[in-house]
Amino acid sequence: MKRIIIFASGSGSNAENIITYFQQRESVSVVLVMTNNPHAKVLERCKRLKISALSFNKTAFRKQEIVHSLLKEINPDLIVLAGFLWKIPEYLVKAFPNKIINIHPALLPKYGGKGMYGMHVHEAVRANNETETGITIHYVNEHYDEGGIIFQAKCDVDKSDSAEDIAEKIHELEMEHFPKVIESILLPKHV
Repeated sequence: MKRIIIFASGSGSNAENIITYFQQRESVSVVLVMTNNPHAKVLERCKRLKISALSFNKTAFRKQEIVHSLLKEINPDLIVLAGFLWKIPEYLVKAFPNKIINIHPALLPKYGGKGMYGMHVHEAVRANNETETGITIHYVNEHYDEGGIIFQAKCDVDKSDSAEDIAEKIHELEMEHFPKVIESILLPKHV
C-alpha cells in the first residue's frame, strides 16, 4: 500500500479530490492531511471523509524534531502540496528527496515564485494578456516553484476571460489531472 500525506492551507478542494480518487483504489491511500491553518476548511472536509488531519504552527514546521519526526514515523511514499502556501524547509526537502510534489496554477517557469499563488497568478496572466495558461505539477526543492517539472496541462485564455474565469479553467485542469499524475508517480505501470 502506497501512502500519501497531503499538506493544504485553505478550502481543500484539491485535497478532497485526491482523497476521493484514492478511496476507490486499493493500492494507494491518503493517510493524513496536515495544515498550517487551524481554521482551514480542509479540516471539515477531512472530518466528513474520515481522514486523519492535524494543524501545526510555524515553530513546529521549522523545528526538525516535530513535523519531521511525524513524517519520518509515517514514512509516506509521497507528500503532496495541495494549496499549501508555506515554503518547505530545506531539511524536509533533503529528508524526502523527490517525494514532495506541488501543483502550481500556471505554466512554470512563468508566474512562479514567492507570492505567486491563487488569484495573484490569474490576475497576472490576465494583466499580461496571455493567450494560454495551465497547471504545472512539479517536484519541490529549496526554491519556490523551481523543482523539476513532472506534468503540465494547458488551456486557452480568451480576451473576454476575467481572472475568475481563468481560475475556473485552472480548477478544472487540477481536478482532472492531479490525482492521475500522483497515481502515475506512485504506480507507474498502472496508468
